[in-house]
Amino acid sequence: MDIAFFGLGNMGWPMARRLHEAGHTVRCYDPSPEARARAESAGLSTLSDATEAASSDVVLLMLPNSDVVEAVLLRDGLLAAMPAGSTVVDMSSSRPASTRTLAEKAGARRVRYVDAPVSGGVIGAESGNLTIMVGGAAEDVAALKPVLDALGNKVMHVGPPGAGHALKALNNLMSATHLLVSSEALLAGREFGLDVQVMLDAINTSSGRSGSTEVKWPKYVVTGRYDSGFGAALMLKDMGIALDLATELGVPAPLTTSAVALWRQAVAALPPGADHTAIVQWLENERTEQAGTARPAESPA
Repeated sequence: MDIAFFGLGNMGWPMARRLHEAGHTVRCYDPSPEARARAESAGLSTLSDATEAASSDVVLLMLPNSDVVEAVLLRDGLLAAMPAGSTVVDMSSSRPASTRTLAEKAGARRVRYVDAPVSGGVIGAESGNLTIMVGGAAEDVAALKPVLDALGNKVMHVGPPGAGHALKALNNLMSATHLLVSSEALLAGREFGLDVQVMLDAINTSSGRSGSTEVKWPKYVVTGRYDSGFGAALMLKDMGIALDLATELGVPAPLTTSAVALWRQAVAALPPGADHTAIVQWLENERTEQAGTARPAESPA
């Protein structure tokens, strides 16, 4: 299949490479000259501007957010240049309402529109073991099977356009919230004198286990790496999408509201580009600062 692939970041680059290795014709676009050069050195061709992608069967977007997706499709004129029967696949973490609007605009031009965000991180992208949550018409999703099967080992059609993006945001809300509470619990246990690895071994065979205790703490926190490949700011963005969705639907979300507020504080305090697992470092810094504030002043010598 002829695919135009937009976005060669931490997730996009291994995904584009896998599609190329699976035998698809992949032409890449990224504003970064370094990203384009890396693609060309691996044998993939690149595009000089967005509208060059209009001749492809599938335009696949792996971009930072809905605003960038809208800019590429509408401001840069890509959607207007795409012929009837072609397909847009938005694999970014986008706002469901924006996705529905773009799907309607695409439908008016007889262009298929599918949202297919992913979970599984950089490791999943490199190995082809992503979970892909797909929103779109059943026949459009079925036509994309050769593309999506090259990227994920669990491809799920979850509903109409926008459904994939809604589910991805809700998934990341849960991931971020249990990372926060798991980290608070583990840091409290460590302060009590418990060994972190002993706690993880016990929790991971008990009811408190989660992806945070099974994967994130062992791989990225205990090791001091803090390099899962997914930024704290991106996690906060997805949490905000989930909170907005709950608000729009009138669903009470007090814990979500509190979790978003805490993540917002963490992102503001952490260095730009910090990994989302670095929220543990933020919690540790908060504890240190509070301890310093609470410490009584020393008597002069």
